[in-house]
Order: sequence, then structure tokens, then C-alpha cells
Amino acid sequence: MDLELVPREKLEKTAKLLKAQKILLARENFIYFVKQVWPDFIYREGKEPSTWGHHQIIADKLTQVAQGKIKRLIVNMPPRHTKSEFASYLFPAWIMGLLPKSKIMQVSHNAELSFRFGRKVRNLIQGEEYKKVFNNLDLSEDSKAAGRWETNHGGEYFAAGVGGAITGRGADFLIIDDPHTEQNIMSENAMEKTYDWYVSGPRQRLQPGGAIVVVMTRWATNDLTG
Repeated sequence: MDLELVPREKLEKTAKLLKAQKILLARENFIYFVKQVWPDFIYREGKEPSTWGHHQIIADKLTQVAQGKIKRLIVNMPPRHTKSEFASYLFPAWIMGLLPKSKIMQVSHNAELSFRFGRKVRNLIQGEEYKKVFNNLDLSEDSKAAGRWETNHGGEYFAAGVGGAITGRGADFLIIDDPHTEQNIMSENAMEKTYDWYVSGPRQRLQPGGAIVVVMTRWATNDLTG
């Protein structure tokens, strides 16, 4: 087709339609949201599930978590496979756009790492690319700390390190990202402390019908997913 022969109004209408379709896809499917806010993201894309690479498989599972079809998800993978970028950074931002009243609790092996993820999620929500998909979401003016912030719809994000205090907090989505370090895998006591904290802390804060996502590299058979 020679585009020069197509009326300008028709081209503009088609462009707007394609843009709207792109936004709808980003709202409905996590992998399309990732492509929208992370233009440089590269992954092996397959049309059928049997041909999907690991990015598409994880994204599909996270989409099902958001839809309420999966309530417990464990992703065990080696380092440098984008699991943290997906689960602790992009997924919380997507959830807040889809379900702006959600309460999200993000846990890592130390508070500094959790706060870093919280800062990234917060900054993404305020970014231009994100606003193209979810233009009705913003941060509450009086609650913008890196690890503890709220949305203008009443949603809440709370970050904590393993062992940290979480009293009074609830979670519709509990995201646990690498609760163990390579340094403590040889310590039976450290492993037990992590598990005890999980069952007495975050696990007890899950709202009825809430979902738990655990992403981690396995270093020992008696880790949290073991």
C-alpha cells in the first residue's frame, strides 16, 4: 500500500487505533506492559506456549496472579535471569495500575534492597511511559517514601527486609525476592530464622484471597521454597 495515497485523516485514525490497542494489551498482559515501559527489553517471543522462552513463561504466570487465577507462585532460577526486575519492580507497578487499591508487601533479604525496589517502582509510576498505560494513577502527596508509599486511590506499597517489623501491615500481594543470601546458606540457624519470620510475620499479614509470589535462586534444599 502506498501511504502517500491514503488520506491523512484515515492515517491519523489508524494510528490512534493502534495506539489504543497497544495500551489495552499492556493493561491485559504483563509482557506487553514490560515492552511498553522498557523499550530496550529483548526476549525470545513465541506464538505458542511450547515455544515460549522463560521471560514469556514467567510473565504469563504473573498475569494469572493478577487475574486471581494463581494464588501461590514460586519461581526458582539462577541469578541474572530478570526474575527480580519482573517480580519486584515491574509487576508491582503493573498491579498498582490494574488494581489501584491493592496493598503490596515486598520482602528481600535486607531492607536496603527492598527499599531500592520500592524507589524504582515509585519512580516508574511517575514516569511518562507508565502514564501512557495508566494515566489515572499517582502517588499520594503526603506519602512518597521509597519503601512506604500510597496511591491516590488508597493503594499501599510497603518494603521490608527479612526480620524487619511489619506490624499493622496487610498485603493483597506478598512478593518475596531472594530471602536468603549466599553468606547464610551454610547456617542452619539463619535458614530457620528466615522461615520462622515468614510464618509469623508476612504470611500472617496476607489478606483473605491474597497472593504470594516467591522468586529466588536456590542455594540449599532447606531454603524457604524447600
